[in-house]
Amino acid sequence: MVVVFAVLALVIIFVIAAVAIGRETGRLDAQPPRPVFDMDEAVEWIGDRLPFEVGAELSHDDVRTILGFSLEHYRMTTLRSNGHGSEPRDDEVVVGEAETLAYVLERCRETGRSWDTVHVRAVLDAQMAYLDAIGALGPPEDR
Repeated sequence: MVVVFAVLALVIIFVIAAVAIGRETGRLDAQPPRPVFDMDEAVEWIGDRLPFEVGAELSHDDVRTILGFSLEHYRMTTLRSNGHGSEPRDDEVVVGEAETLAYVLERCRETGRSWDTVHVRAVLDAQMAYLDAIGALGPPEDR
């Protein structure tokens, strides 16, 4: 008799677990995947889509460095708007294209890089295209 109750309890536990897992799987399947910025994927994607003249002069390591400067600027701007690491706010943070370009060019000069505006702008434009391609920019009506 004890064996029957043990088997019955196991069957009930299995059914509850299967229903819960099935419900969560269906819920997650209905949601679009969250965009994830993968640096290696971004470098490859952007490096392969640069204009020929720029791509001939920049290596993938150069693209990685420019992207790093750009992400550094985004991170600093976000922290500054949130009060240097305080609790995140619901306010949107808008980072201007011109200020990002200026920041990256300044970092290039500081680190002794010889890239000019054409090189950096091409990488930043391709970065925006990459962010759009992975769905990180949101729907067109929100931009």
